[in-house]
Amino acid sequence: MMLTHRGERPVVPESAYVAPSAVLCGAVTLGENARVLHGAVLTAEDGGIWIGDETVIMENALVRGRSRHPVSVGNAVLVGPHAHLNGSTVEDEVFIATGVSLFPGSVAGSGSELRINSVLHVNSKLAPATIVPIGWIAVGDPAQLFPPDQHEALWRVQAELDFPGTVYGVPRGTPMRTIMARQAEFYGAHGDDQMIDR
Repeated sequence: MMLTHRGERPVVPESAYVAPSAVLCGAVTLGENARVLHGAVLTAEDGGIWIGDETVIMENALVRGRSRHPVSVGNAVLVGPHAHLNGSTVEDEVFIATGVSLFPGSVAGSGSELRINSVLHVNSKLAPATIVPIGWIAVGDPAQLFPPDQHEALWRVQAELDFPGTVYGVPRGTPMRTIMARQAEFYGAHGDDQMIDR
């Protein structure tokens, strides 16, 4: 399904394939021979999404573009099933496994591997050819790698990266009710989306 959003529409070259159950919403641009498989959602909320040549977005992946953090995915990238790319940059020839999460402002360097259920945290930069082990968290600039049981060490790095400011535009400690009122209003813009033919 293809939708307009905020006056923008997807751009899909003839050589690309988008599964009938996938969703492309707004300013999404696919490269040559790109593939978007069943159930994947690419939604350019208020920032664009660019997907490179011969890149495959697998089933049920979510790719979300943001105004301060558009998404750029390079050439020859695999985005695995149930992966989540939110306002991130992925350079060429990166392997993103099932369930991986990349947060706003993050950069996955060329040739890197993010293995099953790993995380590249907000504003973190992963050096080229780095491997993030299964379930581990990469955080910082340059990114340091932490197993999930080292929360205190991870938090010492993560606390300085301003997750609430980067993701929601609010200072840490803002009440959830305030954040969600803003989010509900923001996502209400989807009420004006229009389905389009390819």
